Amino acid sequence: MNVRYHALLDEIRAEFPGFRLVRKDDSAFQRLIHGLLALATFGAQRGYLTSYQTTIGWTVYVTPDWDDRPADVRWVTLRHERVHLRQFRRYTRVGMALLYLLVPLPLGLAWFRAAFEKEAYAETIRAAVEVWGPARVREPAFRESILGQFTSGAYGWMWPFRRHLERWYDGVVAEL
Repeated sequence: MNVRYHALLDEIRAEFPGFRLVRKDDSAFQRLIHGLLALATFGAQRGYLTSYQTTIGWTVYVTPDWDDRPADVRWVTLRHERVHLRQFRRYTRVGMALLYLLVPLPLGLAWFRAAFEKEAYAETIRAAVEVWGPARVREPAFRESILGQFTSGAYGWMWPFRRHLERWYDGVVAEL
């Protein structure tokens, strides 16, 4: 049992009384999204159900292996997802859906999706430093794992401007 992880769950429940964790593979809606994403990305996003946690409203949909992941990994991930919970509160479910999925384009140039994810991944970076230390976020593989989310089919090639993303990442790390 990780005290830090359970304390964060308690904080999130206090901030979002309707908060819940739901396994993605138990949700027909999430399975539908998985199929649609595989089609829309021409097969580039096939790991939606098994590799990505997803927040919609006050629900965080988690992968089937969620409970088997180390508590520190779950803690870092929930720090990221709490940012999305706050975004949903700020923009509403409809507002988030429109901005995240469509503006200005659903694939290739999704400015709002990139902005929302940059805010959440900045929190991932900060949380990773708290758990594993600053050397971790300077590792090329860790950096690439985050930058690749923006430039690959994982999020529909949401922001193809690699240099911009590198400057953003390095700026977040420099602030730590």
